[in-house]
Amino acid sequence: MLHSRIFTFNPLGTNCVVLWADGQKACTVADPGMSSQDGLQELVAFFRKQGLTPDAILLTHGHFDHVWGVENLLDIYPVPVYMHPADKGILSDGASVFKGMQSFKVFRHNIATTDIADGDVLTTGGAAWKVIHTPGHTPGGVCYYSADDKLLLSGDTLFAGSIGRTDLGGGDTTCSCAPFRKNCSPCPGIPM
Repeated sequence: MLHSRIFTFNPLGTNCVVLWADGQKACTVADPGMSSQDGLQELVAFFRKQGLTPDAILLTHGHFDHVWGVENLLDIYPVPVYMHPADKGILSDGASVFKGMQSFKVFRHNIATTDIADGDVLTTGGAAWKVIHTPGHTPGGVCYYSADDKLLLSGDTLFAGSIGRTDLGGGDTTCSCAPFRKNCSPCPGIPM
């Protein structure tokens, strides 16, 4: 059985999800958007209390609010960071995507990522995650699906009753729903 704990970080309320399987000490961290040392300390304290050690970071996309804490987390836990290569430009020059929001923090990140592609299967934190490329919110947006646990990590691709916004730099309204429905319709437990 897969366990999860959701943390809400940064001024935009981004969800960071920690996932681990029964009997496992390894855990997966999805979208660590901690914008403060307090958020980082909260996450690390949780790992220590649960006896967990991250073995991977999964990024659903490269927007700053989902990657803010990656570099600080890597200083403590040097693990692979998985992301679709189409979002690498957002990491290196996020300010061009978010004109008018520069007051938040530095928008340039130098994070070494491991490329993933649609259909890849990653095994992290004791679970197998199928990568589903879902461009629309960003060119490299992905979802991670655990068939065994019927769990979908969608980042900003899906919200309750809607899809993520597509009006930011790199967004594409024509891509937002069709690929997701095509790729996820066979996922049991995910209503469409």
